[in-house]
Amino acid sequence: MSGATSTTSLPSGLAVLTTFPDVLFIPEIIFGGLVWILVASSRVPEAILQGWVMFVSVFCFVMTVSLLCLYIFGVHGGNSFWVTLDVICHETAALFYLSAAVLEAYYTYSIRLLAVLPLEAITYRENIAAAVFAFLATLVYVIHKVSSLLRWKAS
Repeated sequence: MSGATSTTSLPSGLAVLTTFPDVLFIPEIIFGGLVWILVASSRVPEAILQGWVMFVSVFCFVMTVSLLCLYIFGVHGGNSFWVTLDVICHETAALFYLSAAVLEAYYTYSIRLLAVLPLEAITYRENIAAAVFAFLATLVYVIHKVSSLLRWKAS
């Protein structure tokens, strides 16, 4: 990957998929989508906890896909506002996903005793996977946020 260095401006077109940190949009979408699918498919006895995790996964998925599409279509032009917006979006997503991952891990830990029944064991495994993918999404968003901060500082 020859274009894997961090640039001071946002790329446009398909260059978004070859530059760092913008290539991180792909794992953000994959991990966020997996969290969304896993939480949506599990049973929800604690609606407040699972509701927040679901909101975060859907919100961040839509935000990430929207930003990626805007960058690919070159809507940002040469405006430095978009570099700031990139930092704000990834900071928000990192904080949201951290809270969602901790809540999902807490919820999964609290239902571990119910996992002796067959249906609850399936839900328990889905929630374990959702918690793992939520922490992975958090990690990717934090890496993207730090790299975006460095790009913002350089611009």
